[in-house]
Amino acid sequence: MRRADIARKTAETDIALALDLDGRGESRIESGVGFLDHMLTLLARHGGLDLDLTCRGDTWVDDHHSVEDTGIALGDAVRQALGDKRGIRRYASLCLPMDEALVLCALDVSGRGGCYGALDFPSQKIGTFDTELVWEFMTAFAVHAGVTLHFRQLSGRNAHHIAEAAFKGLGRALREAVSIDGAFQDRVPSTKGTLG
Repeated sequence: MRRADIARKTAETDIALALDLDGRGESRIESGVGFLDHMLTLLARHGGLDLDLTCRGDTWVDDHHSVEDTGIALGDAVRQALGDKRGIRRYASLCLPMDEALVLCALDVSGRGGCYGALDFPSQKIGTFDTELVWEFMTAFAVHAGVTLHFRQLSGRNAHHIAEAAFKGLGRALREAVSIDGAFQDRVPSTKGTLG
């Protein structure tokens, strides 16, 4: 049962999140940020994650706090659900196409979180959503999940498609990396004996 429940409350946001890593890709998401809801729905579906999320944030200021804190909460949930990471494949990568956009996503469930690379958005907004917040979400998620996360944008002219390729890519790579490797299901995938 690789599940986690996270409650995170600050002066800026109030988040409740339930995650099942071994789900069916079903989600109910109400972050208060429409574009983020869309991206997280894609991440859950393509990641095979069941995700329930509500966020009440100070969106009258802007969307930054809600987006970043949602990334923190989801990262914390992934870390908690994985426990000692015994039996996981640990690594995954893929190039995900979304129409003209092509984005490489590679990750290592290393225990040492960080987000690296670049996404080159041709506009500063997708509707009312600030494109720089994609990177804020990914960084917060990676650091709190303990995942080394890399993106490389190989092509793309449409900001929505670039963001969608990144979130779908994260979902697919995460699904692969946290899946159980039957040949090593009783071992932590590290010569150190621990990932952390």
